[in-house]
Amino acid sequence: MASEKPIPYTQFACIGAGFSGICLGATLQRWYGITDLRIFEQTASLGGTWSINRYPGAACDVPSALYSFSFSTNPNWTRILPTAPELSAYLEKVASDYSLPSKITYNTRVTRCEWHESSTRWRLTLVDTTTNDVSYHECQFLFSGAGQFSKPRPLDVPGIESFKGKVMHSARWDSSVSLRDKKVVVFGNGCTAAQIVPSIVPDCAQLTQIVRSKHWIMPPIDQAVPPRVRKVLQYTPGMLALQRFIIFCLAEADFPAYPEKGKALREKKRGIAERYMKRTAPKKYWDLLIPDFEYGTKRRIFDSGYLEALHRENLRLTDEKAVEVLEDGVKLSSGEVVQADVLVLANGFEMNQYPIEVVGRGGKTIEEHWEEIGGMAAYNCTHLSGFPNFTLLLGPNTATGHTSTVMAIENATNFALRILRPALEGEASIVDVKQSAELQYAHTIQDALQKTVWNTGGSHSWYTKEVEVDGKHVKRNGMTFPWWQGRYWSDCLFPVWKDFEYQGNKTGVSVIKKKRSSKAWVVCLGLLVTGLMAQWAKANPSSPVVVAVMTAALRAGMWQVPGTNASVVDLAGRISSVVASWRV
Repeated sequence: MASEKPIPYTQFACIGAGFSGICLGATLQRWYGITDLRIFEQTASLGGTWSINRYPGAACDVPSALYSFSFSTNPNWTRILPTAPELSAYLEKVASDYSLPSKITYNTRVTRCEWHESSTRWRLTLVDTTTNDVSYHECQFLFSGAGQFSKPRPLDVPGIESFKGKVMHSARWDSSVSLRDKKVVVFGNGCTAAQIVPSIVPDCAQLTQIVRSKHWIMPPIDQAVPPRVRKVLQYTPGMLALQRFIIFCLAEADFPAYPEKGKALREKKRGIAERYMKRTAPKKYWDLLIPDFEYGTKRRIFDSGYLEALHRENLRLTDEKAVEVLEDGVKLSSGEVVQADVLVLANGFEMNQYPIEVVGRGGKTIEEHWEEIGGMAAYNCTHLSGFPNFTLLLGPNTATGHTSTVMAIENATNFALRILRPALEGEASIVDVKQSAELQYAHTIQDALQKTVWNTGGSHSWYTKEVEVDGKHVKRNGMTFPWWQGRYWSDCLFPVWKDFEYQGNKTGVSVIKKKRSSKAWVVCLGLLVTGLMAQWAKANPSSPVVVAVMTAALRAGMWQVPGTNASVVDLAGRISSVVASWRV
């Protein structure tokens, strides 16, 4: 009798070949020289969100200099807000630089991941999307880069199966379908629809957009990057880092609008958006477009020609509810039937849930785990108790309303690889976060979110989900991070080691093939910056920037500097005295 075929094994495995998977593969090599990795991608190409979302006008709403890796800056971005094709090309280049394409298995959907305690491995169930063949793979360390925008939300209007024309979700765009001289109905008017509509309306015979909610639309910030600017960025040492830092600061300057205390800034932003919308959109549509809730409750939209497109004679905006999809159109609540050849669904994604079945210790699934703790959450947005050697990249509470999620992905990757280092050095085979630490983190972050506009701004958004706690219905926010990004960076730079348990066999054999450079420069730079900030804080004690940066520094300050009996805060105090003397 023939023996069973052995299950393939790699030390690391990752679900998804988008920003998260590429970041993991690159950082493993940069830090530790580890190449024993397999990445599973359900589509035919790498790029994740930016490979899937190829609808007309698809682009990022965060400047390209910040929506990229700090270890792979790009001087050749052609626009301030990068398009989907340009982002895909960027990821392909980074992947190629680290020889990652050969480590990606395409057209493979991960349907189940199960922890096996006896072998201290994760077993992945894989389905070939072209043949439906089922196979398996095992790994010691599992990372999920499945993302937050992977599962399109079904249209909540009955009868869609009877429609005889073409139905396309924005994340499943069929570029072979011509819209020229077609009657098109677009569902939704969020960020995606605001990009699609101005891109396709010139070709359509008639475009009807069904408005399902309202959004604050800000003046455009996108423009081409002149060739001379690109040359300066490419050939002037330090300019890329400086550009990235400036844009980071400009983005973070928007953050004070999101806590409850930021009402004045929210009103200022609201005024800018409202004046722009009234100046640009047809007056007849103002009531359909301008929100009555606070700025920041939903993600703001940078206009890309949408409001101007509403002036076109072949475009109609309506907030009438669609009650039924017919074979040749859409029936509205008034009884009117809007004729259609094509339906475009820009209605978003399934949020606040995990798209893959993951089974941890004791046969408990992620969904069961989250139900027990009151909702979607993870320690430091990355780790779940009872799911050893497992990391969520772009996990719960890593989204923001103002800046780049790529920074969060990079910080989370760095944090996870720091946590795993003892296991990679042969000191353990299993790493798990303590349940008490996870619960404390979840409670702390939800308490903080209750004091932000995302939870209190007066409108429902994809950030929040209604849950029942002690018989009361409250908003549970499993999506956004309630603090400055500087805090997440510091949390990831200085792990709280006592919050983790290291178990299993101690082999004493290290798999790390590359020594990282000394952290001395990081310590010195941190001490200098903290000292300077201490002096600045004395002169500007009420500045919100000072408060935020010093908070992050103080959190980091509990870390003891190697080779000393002093903490960062202790040494920073001494440094500040020296810095003060320089200013005499």
